[in-house]
Amino acid sequence: MRLPIIIFLAFHVFLLSGQEKQDPDPRRFQNEIDAFQHWDSKNAVPENPILFIGSSSIRMWKTHDAFPDQPVVNRGFGGAEISDMIYFYDQIAKPYDPNIIVFYCGDNDISGGKKAEQVFNDFKTIREKLNSDFPDASFIYLPAKPSQSRWGLYPEMKKLNDLIADYCEESDKDHYLDTATPLLKKDGTPDNSLFMKDQLHLNENGYKIWNSLLGKLLEQLKSN
Repeated sequence: MRLPIIIFLAFHVFLLSGQEKQDPDPRRFQNEIDAFQHWDSKNAVPENPILFIGSSSIRMWKTHDAFPDQPVVNRGFGGAEISDMIYFYDQIAKPYDPNIIVFYCGDNDISGGKKAEQVFNDFKTIREKLNSDFPDASFIYLPAKPSQSRWGLYPEMKKLNDLIADYCEESDKDHYLDTATPLLKKDGTPDNSLFMKDQLHLNENGYKIWNSLLGKLLEQLKSN
């Protein structure tokens, strides 16, 4: 009688493994979102800005200092997954009527147990919303970065990056900017000198690389 039970349990595990990972509760970020709205109520928001949205790599980026001559709005919040961005879309994206959107999010999703395909589906959802609301805006995707602290997960992150790179090739408005490869050493492993002590977030030198790469693309988009 044990064999049928073992087969049943194995099949049950197989079914569970094929299920999507449940999204975390986005309301854990409510205070941060409220802070954005409070700031907007007290300050003038530039017209047709470059909108930076995403997780901590966006939040910690000194975008106003990096691009002082550009109308920049930074709406990154640390720890965000794309599902959180979808939930708060009306607060972090819709009010700003951006001319260019810079997007970084996805590695927290993979770290939280989601597979690349699930994260890619979430990406398509928010990209379609952005395209519907801002059809003339250029969209720049920054790929999930190769950090030492999450190096074991990077094959799944790269799978996500490759899916989105292919997606971006389908439209002249979508741009996949490879900010991941420059963070690797010649041997293909993460360059730890570009990261903070946590070996997860970029330090000043890491952001200098991103500033240079993104700055060149922004100049190209302005000249088109």
